[in-house]
Amino acid sequence: MENGRPKAGVIGVGVMGQHHARVYGELTGADLVGICDADGDRAARVAERHGTRSHSRDALIDVCDLVSIAVPTEYHYEVARECIERGVHVLIEKPFVAEREAGERLASLAADHDVRIQVGHIERFNPAVEAVNELIDDHDVIAVDAQRLSPPPAREIDDSATFDLMIHDIDVCFSLVGDDLRALNAVGTRENRYIDAQLGFESGVVASLTASRATQEKVRKLSITTDESWIVVDYLDQSIEMHRHSMPEYIEQQGELRYRHEGIVERPMVESAEPLQRELASFVECATSGIEPEVTAADGLRALDVAKRIDGLAADATRGTFELSSP
Repeated sequence: MENGRPKAGVIGVGVMGQHHARVYGELTGADLVGICDADGDRAARVAERHGTRSHSRDALIDVCDLVSIAVPTEYHYEVARECIERGVHVLIEKPFVAEREAGERLASLAADHDVRIQVGHIERFNPAVEAVNELIDDHDVIAVDAQRLSPPPAREIDDSATFDLMIHDIDVCFSLVGDDLRALNAVGTRENRYIDAQLGFESGVVASLTASRATQEKVRKLSITTDESWIVVDYLDQSIEMHRHSMPEYIEQQGELRYRHEGIVERPMVESAEPLQRELASFVECATSGIEPEVTAADGLRALDVAKRIDGLAADATRGTFELSSP
């Protein structure tokens, strides 16, 4: 660590990893010292673009204090293990790992080596999500609804819509509700490119989540029904609308008594910021100060477990292998 700033690196500079490299290069709290990728030509191009160096993975780990791991999910465990065993803090893009057992081993290994693991559930750092968390503190939440819809991707994506898209909203739901599940159901179609899931929490809160890679418009919205309002969050605009009803009243107009019940829409101020910049700044802080990450390995495993159950239920529904309950 030089000048009090940790040395940062990025392992895997595909679409998301390139953004990590860009942001590390802009952060005042860390120095981007290098990147690596299985595609050497791409690594060289990205390194030149961000004024850093392309390394082999072994050489990069050797010079870093912390790294972002943005390789395909199947390689998360192997790469993270190498980093942790050498005392390097890791931010692992979602989904955390392919299998729960691998994540548990990484968490145990990190504890042994006094290393931080942060999981890349980026929506936790969306200013609108942070703001709505504060807004609902004094509200009794009844239901949560999330839509994460996208057009068919221009590139091949190995993960289903559950792991690529819905897992974000699974994590956000748990962060908002803070409770255990008591019920879960899901259906999917087109090889799980479109999935609907329904979650029931022990507190009585219900959630409906939709993820799609077959919708001809990009939508990222979250709505929360509470005892006295309906709150709508737009992830993309980083905006919040809170819908309330005024007290009903009778008014006299031209000698006639009329009933009036108006709706009120409040738009709380949300400070605009790039979620990835906030996420990586938070990671740098926890890596240097030793505090617990905002999104822990346990959080990542919880989201993974639920995503796996949803994906399995949706796949069964697609194949027509589920059973309808008797009336």
